[in-house]
Amino acid sequence: MKEIGLEQLEAYLKQAFGENVRLTGVGEIGSLDEQGMKDFGYGKPLLIHFELDGAPRSVVFSTMKGDKYGHQFYWDRAAILMFQYECAGRMEKHVPTVGLGYLRKDGQLVPVDQPEEFFLLTEKVAGYDYFLDLERIRKGDVRNSDFELAKKFARWLARIHSTKKEDKDLYYRRIRDLIGHSECIWGLIDAYPHPYSFFSPADFQELEKKLIDWRWKLKSFSHRLSVVHGDFHPWNVLIQEDLDFIVLDRSRGEWGEPADDVSTMSCNYLLFGLYEEPRLTGNFEKLYLTFWDEYLSLTNDKEILKVIAPFYVFRGLVIASPEWYPNHPKAVREGLFRFLKNVLDEDVFDYANINKYME
Repeated sequence: MKEIGLEQLEAYLKQAFGENVRLTGVGEIGSLDEQGMKDFGYGKPLLIHFELDGAPRSVVFSTMKGDKYGHQFYWDRAAILMFQYECAGRMEKHVPTVGLGYLRKDGQLVPVDQPEEFFLLTEKVAGYDYFLDLERIRKGDVRNSDFELAKKFARWLARIHSTKKEDKDLYYRRIRDLIGHSECIWGLIDAYPHPYSFFSPADFQELEKKLIDWRWKLKSFSHRLSVVHGDFHPWNVLIQEDLDFIVLDRSRGEWGEPADDVSTMSCNYLLFGLYEEPRLTGNFEKLYLTFWDEYLSLTNDKEILKVIAPFYVFRGLVIASPEWYPNHPKAVREGLFRFLKNVLDEDVFDYANINKYME
């Protein structure tokens, strides 16, 4: 953590409480250190004494340490501190919270004033949604450029996935999130109607039991941790001039398993193909194989076939969801669930023979 001087701290207090603030002392809880604070660690609370309009006040300054328990990144820790700021004062006998802020990269302390919702601004860029190309292909208008674009997607993924990171705890977290996070498999299953006519409670239970076995299998693959997008599907890709493209809505962090990105795009070729046949055939099978073949030719990552099955389950649950995709014909939804039930049964995914999972 950057060194924080008394001037920065007093400036923060003035922003948070008003100009009539005078800092009188800073130190660790239980021992006032009049030398100020230098290079104190995350998670080490400080006692701050100041005067406001001449009246003495004392507050405790707290941060969080990053750790392997879902707090690796500052935005993880921010969520915890935001919760505490918002909710602690609502509990009987809980010590009140009096401020929420953040430390800027230049060492300045900045207060957050009465937050309710946060927002994000991004640039407006030119382009159209890639799913419109898939709709066009479904209507019979397929072009050579469609296959070149699938190759470009594979090349881009191969390039970003080439950046690796050694951090087994972070890989474990991504697999744990895949199975149990509210945005991922467990959360998606709980969001389905109960009971659901296309997939019974017994079917969901069997799926979950298989996924527990897969979670333990994937513990052996932590060396695969890579830069990922995290939500690379046709509704998050804008196609631009000259077959260029730009991506939107990166999700669930910077690092993960490459199989997440590969499964996310490739399962959408299956989705659109199922609108034509109860198995993957024709132009969408060609697109699917073009994408896979290009990716594997560049990465030689045959190991991905040993880990991708549960990622296909996650993405399959998304595109089969009656909430997210309410207008699927019965045959399409049934085809997706056949795929989900079968794909976990083999240790190595046979990408070249995907229709064996459609039986």
